[in-house]
Amino acid sequence: MKNLSRLLFTLVLVVSFSNVNAQDQDNPWAINFGINAIDVYPVGGDLNDNDPQGPYFDEFVNVEDHWSILPSLSTISLSKYVGNNFSIQAGGSINKITKWGQIEDPVAEDNNISVAGLNYYAVDGNVRYHLADLIKSKKLDPTIGIGGGYTWIEEGPYNTNTVSGNNNVGAGTLNGSLGLTYWVSDNIGLFIESKYKHSFQDYLTKHFQHSAGISVKFGGTDTDGDGIFDKNDACPEVAGLEAFNGCPDTDGDGIEDSKDSCPNEAGLAEFNGCPDTDGDGVVDGSDDCPTVKGLKSLNGCPDADGDGVTDAKDKCPKEAGPAANNGCPWADTDGDGVTDNVDKCPKVVGTVANNGCPEVVAVVQPTQEVINKLNAYARTILFDSGKSSFKSQTVEVLRNITAILKEYPASNFSIEGHTDSVGAKSSNQLLSERRANAVRDYLVANGIEKARLTSYGFGEDYPVDSNATRNGRKNNRRTEIKLKK
Repeated sequence: MKNLSRLLFTLVLVVSFSNVNAQDQDNPWAINFGINAIDVYPVGGDLNDNDPQGPYFDEFVNVEDHWSILPSLSTISLSKYVGNNFSIQAGGSINKITKWGQIEDPVAEDNNISVAGLNYYAVDGNVRYHLADLIKSKKLDPTIGIGGGYTWIEEGPYNTNTVSGNNNVGAGTLNGSLGLTYWVSDNIGLFIESKYKHSFQDYLTKHFQHSAGISVKFGGTDTDGDGIFDKNDACPEVAGLEAFNGCPDTDGDGIEDSKDSCPNEAGLAEFNGCPDTDGDGVVDGSDDCPTVKGLKSLNGCPDADGDGVTDAKDKCPKEAGPAANNGCPWADTDGDGVTDNVDKCPKVVGTVANNGCPEVVAVVQPTQEVINKLNAYARTILFDSGKSSFKSQTVEVLRNITAILKEYPASNFSIEGHTDSVGAKSSNQLLSERRANAVRDYLVANGIEKARLTSYGFGEDYPVDSNATRNGRKNNRRTEIKLKK
């Protein structure tokens, strides 16, 4: 009953220190519990009949002869980390001392001294310095410590309080310790510790106390339960990911919600976390056709015929036409080559030169106005770069030129090709010839007699503007149609 009272007193003392003691910065608290061994032998004695204790550290690890071990839970301590690798520890322990040094007797079979199980009680406080950071280890945590305490040892032949005559000899001690903890996990470790206790009173023996057992860290606060302690959690009340300092990524796209413009839909970093389902470069929220790949200029909708009218609004999605006619080409009711939208006589066959109306007076030779109109069309003939093939928008221009030439069957014309000065002169000469020939061949293929047409290429010899500017070079790349007399 007396031993139980001593242990309870020790536990109460440990709990009383719980507001001032230490461990690591994530889990600041730790509780250690295990077994302890008392060794009163290697403490600086003379090793004689009156003093059976030996020199410091003599036979320090002679467990069998000198260590008194209580093989049950016999030591417990609580510690709290206070920063800068320091912790404060308080604890209590009990034991039964059965071994007390040895004598030098050559006749005796056993020189070791046994005692009749002297009760041992101790409460201790300790300041420890942790060396894990110094050795850069996450698993091994060596410590050195200094502190003090109070120890009681039941009176025996070698420790007697001659002052009081009490059954238990008690005195204060100055303690120094070395310890090592191996952390099996973030919270559970195995520890060993050796502590030297120097008594302030002659009647209480100096001694070593060795301990081993289990250490459990606790006390870190993780409000949202995401495994990241609040002090390191940028979003302590919302479960998140370690990669984002505890903040969430709801849609799992690798972009934390605070930086994600679409936090509930997985998306791409280039669009701030928003999706682009059809992969056309227009995010779904701004895409009028989010499931069909389209053009940025048309808010993500497709335009199959390339006429600038989206397929959804184009009444002729496979045939290019103006937006004014809902994406369909204009009709030519009278078939005179002048579309109804510009034909002043849409139901009567006319001429292009007369805006779709019949000529009142037959003209033998085209006037200068007609020639000017022909050349206005000719200047809009466009070729593929460096080639004599026509661009698609040129076909309508060539049709208009053909229609005008058909109105003057008695007139002959020359087709002249010109280039700018970019590139070799010989190459420009050949290119101008091929382009003039291409225009002539188109006209012949569409009903103009070959004998009425000649073609010439002049290369870069006759510029109408400066080749030093882009606009000038554009003006020099031209086709001209002249009336042959």
